[in-house]
Amino acid sequence: MTGQLIGYARVSTTGQKLDVQLDALKAKGCVKIYQEKRSGKTADRPELEKMLDYVREGEAIVVTKLDRLGRSVADLANISKLLDDKGVGLIVIDQGIDTTTPHGKLMFHMIAAVAEFELSLRYERQMEGIAKAQEKGVKFGRKKSVDRERVHQLREEGLSMAKIAEELSCSKGAVHKIISEFIKQNNKPSKFEI
Repeated sequence: MTGQLIGYARVSTTGQKLDVQLDALKAKGCVKIYQEKRSGKTADRPELEKMLDYVREGEAIVVTKLDRLGRSVADLANISKLLDDKGVGLIVIDQGIDTTTPHGKLMFHMIAAVAEFELSLRYERQMEGIAKAQEKGVKFGRKKSVDRERVHQLREEGLSMAKIAEELSCSKGAVHKIISEFIKQNNKPSKFEI
């Protein structure tokens, strides 16, 4: 590789220090280092964007670890494709990856493939767990809202809040809230009183 090395250092919180990463990037020979204190979970990483815009063909980006660069496997794949399209290499110090060499390129793609495989397995296990829980009667998602009209109808028929809650499979608190709101809004007579 003939071009210059451009470093990127990132920590997740403002309390963390960049010193260890900066020392490693300088020791590797980076002529310019972009740095930021931002969570990897956020897509808003302005220094990363500046660096990706700055690098030119024949140069290489250097990071200490792969997780400093990307938020996810998909994010890493997108960054890798961008770098590849620009003719820019990627060097990951701690994992010994150097995509400016055929061996390093293979290593990077293998690591990305394994990470993608692990992600798929985790998703598959999650779906199996959800299916088993549903078989046991566990409900997922937002609870169904209580039919307000039905609450009013049952109250008109003289049912107690406990009986209405039982009838509609909801809590007495939910029934109480609906009736209270109705009384306030409409100044309803005593059969609606709580």
